[in-house]
Amino acid sequence: MAAYIIRRLLLMIPTFIGITMVVFFVIRSAPGGPIEQARLAKLQAAMGGSGGSGAVSAGPQIDQTELSDEDKARLMKEYGISDNVVIDYFSWLGKLMILDFGKSSIYNTSVLKMIASKMPISIFFGLITMFITYAISIPLGLTKAIKHKTMFDNATSLSVYFGYAIPNYALGALLVVFISAQWELLPLGGFVSENFKMLGFWAGVWDLIIHAVLPITCYVIGSFAFLTMLMKNQLMEQMASDYVRTALAKGVPYKKAIFKHAFDNSLIPIATTFGNQISLLVGGSFLIEKVFNIDGIGLLGFNSMLSKDYPVVMGVLAISAFLQLLGNLLSDICVALVDPRVKF
Repeated sequence: MAAYIIRRLLLMIPTFIGITMVVFFVIRSAPGGPIEQARLAKLQAAMGGSGGSGAVSAGPQIDQTELSDEDKARLMKEYGISDNVVIDYFSWLGKLMILDFGKSSIYNTSVLKMIASKMPISIFFGLITMFITYAISIPLGLTKAIKHKTMFDNATSLSVYFGYAIPNYALGALLVVFISAQWELLPLGGFVSENFKMLGFWAGVWDLIIHAVLPITCYVIGSFAFLTMLMKNQLMEQMASDYVRTALAKGVPYKKAIFKHAFDNSLIPIATTFGNQISLLVGGSFLIEKVFNIDGIGLLGFNSMLSKDYPVVMGVLAISAFLQLLGNLLSDICVALVDPRVKF
């Protein structure tokens, strides 16, 4: 297994380069980079400065909205921009190797510090979402398989189909409108209240819980539906297999045949999804964070794309891509641990 893991880690290098290179070239080809933003800021300043004067000055007119050559050169050096996008990419990649994510063109601060400040929020939601998803989906899928076509199976299928049908961000918008805005049962959004630091310990815990209920519901709904049906279908397939029927024919108790044999093999496909949840731990969901105004990495990436803050966009992408590749490797390792037949 060690040799396989080393090969996979080495394969992650060209894959990571391919992902980041494509996105880097795309965003560099789009208008609205740091140079354009600086020129726009100067234009707004010039318009604000001349807004109160109606007189027209005599003599030659000078365009005050264009940046000087010195300003352009300074900005291009500061944000690693040149006329050769290939050289710029490998320059960015070289800095990334020493954890230098660059500096935000909007906030003029370190990208790494910005991401690190948002990461605890996304990790908080990611860990709770993962725990709740697996804690509900595996027992529910198991029960639905055993009680297939019963009243319980039909009733729970409604919630599962609902989770399949509605996007999590659309559900979030509905929850905000009805539960928060109209019925005023829970806060409209945010991670905590504005006076959180003034609250006591238990009051702070309660404040955190009531703010987290709706976002976690949206996080869980999609994964919960998928994993529940995956667990049910896999267990039903194993229950209909020859080795389970042979065990029952030999007198093995029904519960033992299910939980000792069929259930273990049903966990193999579930194990393949575990590693993919790693990206959710840190990356979060920018749509859910946008709906609930949660200041996590997802919302940071969303706002950075809107404001053309390319260093932040690339920083968020680099972390998300690395975690997704690492998650795929962890999925394979989980499968090998669950299924002893797998040989690397």
